[in-house]
Amino acid sequence: MTVPGTFRKAVEAKDLSAITGSLDPGIEFHSPVMVKPYHGRDSVAALLGVLLEVFEDFHYTDELVSADRPDAPAQALIFNARVLGKAVQGLDLLRFGDNGLVTGLTVMVRPLPAAMTLARAVGRRMEAAEGPGGPSGTAHL
Repeated sequence: MTVPGTFRKAVEAKDLSAITGSLDPGIEFHSPVMVKPYHGRDSVAALLGVLLEVFEDFHYTDELVSADRPDAPAQALIFNARVLGKAVQGLDLLRFGDNGLVTGLTVMVRPLPAAMTLARAVGRRMEAAEGPGGPSGTAHL
């Protein structure tokens, strides 16, 4: 069982195995640039692995934990990073299930030019990982 804080520590350590272990098998990931969410631990872990490579100087600056809904805990992690030299500011919104694992992850990033640079960088890496016969050819952040 994980608790709010486990995901953050795993990301800060750049430990993909620990990140994956903090995710519920049925996790739903909402991207800042894709309409449809990613579903499932394996696809979300693959995407987060690419993000670990793409983000430069990634660090969380603030953390907010919900207190009003103990039955559905949530955590917001605000971060700064660079992508191909462009400054990015963002927020990871995490929702936790009864088992303490992350069941929902929504990422928001700004400003728009940096978000588009991030989408292109992640998209290229995801397409390369999927190969020419990848599922959709549009797998980006």
